[in-house]
This record gives sequence, C-alpha cells and structure tokens, in this order.
Amino acid sequence: MDKLRNYDVSFSGLKYGKHKFKFEIDKTFFQLFDTEQEFTNPKITVDVLLDKHTTFLEFEIKVSGTVELVCDITNEDFDHPIENQIKVLVKFGEEYDDSEEDVITIPTSDHAFNIAQLIYENVALSIPMKKVSPNVSDEDLEILEKFSPKDIEESEEKEEESDPRWEALRKLKDKN
Repeated sequence: MDKLRNYDVSFSGLKYGKHKFKFEIDKTFFQLFDTEQEFTNPKITVDVLLDKHTTFLEFEIKVSGTVELVCDITNEDFDHPIENQIKVLVKFGEEYDDSEEDVITIPTSDHAFNIAQLIYENVALSIPMKKVSPNVSDEDLEILEKFSPKDIEESEEKEEESDPRWEALRKLKDKN
C-alpha cells in the first residue's frame, strides 16, 4: 500500500468548478519521506483549492502553521511560523511529466492526483536559510557581527593592498 495515498485528491467524480480540501500535517507526514528535516514538531494546516476544468486542473496549495527550528546563533529551539502558497496547473497527457516548473502532466487514465510532494516542497521552501530566534538579544547580534567572516576578509584585503611586495609583483605582471 502506498504510504502517501492519504494525500490523493480524487477529481474524477467532482463537478466542474472549485472544490476545497484540508489536511493536517505533523511529523508522521515528514517521516514518509526518506530525507533529514531541518525542523522538528511541525503543526501545519494545508488548504487545497482545486478548480476543475474540462481539460485541466488548477491547484492552489496553502500551508500555514509552525515548525520548531534550532537557532544558528544561540543553539536554542524556537517556534517559527510557516506560511507559503503555490499554484500548479495539472494537465492530461500520455504519461506523467513534471519537467515544467508550474505545470504537471498526468496520464489521462488517472482519477486522482497526489499532492504529498507539493506539500513537502511548499513547507521546505518556507524554512529560512538563516535561522535566528526572535529571543536573540542585540548584544548577541553585535558579537556575531564583530566576529563575522566579512570583517576578517576586509582586513585581509587591506593587508594585501598595503603590502609593497604585492605592488611590485602587480607592476611586473602589468608589463607583460
């Protein structure tokens, strides 16, 4: 039995027009995927709006809720709000094809469309690259800024510019 079957949206018996679906996502959903997560304790609501047309389907998938992240500065856990939305057009064709960014082709014989991967990607895109807790103090940020790699790189560039040996080598290089 397919583990992701609970996330199939069956469209074959639906009338043309708009239809709403709702899913509650927690850690068991993410355990279905064989990847390591950057977050823990997800509490996410997924609202799916399906607009059924004669020759294609329009999906609007909204995720909202919270996940627990580890702060990059203090190493403490904190709740981070998740909110994101994607729109996908599903059309019918010979075989499954998701090579286009916002258009997915499914076989004409299909009667349902699985949105698990779209939900997963929607949540993953909501996780920030830099994870900073709202509890981080200004003092912590000042210390971080003081010792950031940018300051070190800038001081090395100044050293290079002031070193007369480098100037002599640059002059030799420019002559050739």
